[in-house]
Amino acid sequence: MKGRTVLLLAVLALVSAVSAQAADVTGKWIAQVPGRDGQTRETTFNFKVDGEKLTGTMSGRDADIPLQDGKVQGDAISFVVVRSFGGNEMKISDKGKVAGDEIKFTSQREGSDQAREFTANRAK
Repeated sequence: MKGRTVLLLAVLALVSAVSAQAADVTGKWIAQVPGRDGQTRETTFNFKVDGEKLTGTMSGRDADIPLQDGKVQGDAISFVVVRSFGGNEMKISDKGKVAGDEIKFTSQREGSDQAREFTANRAK
């Protein structure tokens, strides 16, 4: 009986370790992101994961914007982008939950209490 218990505990530990690994979001993702005017804009994210570190870019109006402070922990990802408008910088924090080929994001501008939600899908 003791041998079975030890084996069961070992299997459960292995399953827990595998499920705790960071989601692999490396690659290209496309989302329809709502703007201030209510219109959506197609936005492309290019992610690279190394352990729990997330790097990459987000497409902007004129150029790709590098991701900052990117993290992947289990099925949760987060990063910050800094955008410039008319000489003013704006920090936007994005947090997402990965489910297969879909990431549900919540995006919030620093200093604002309003958040926007959107979904990104892995490019095929």
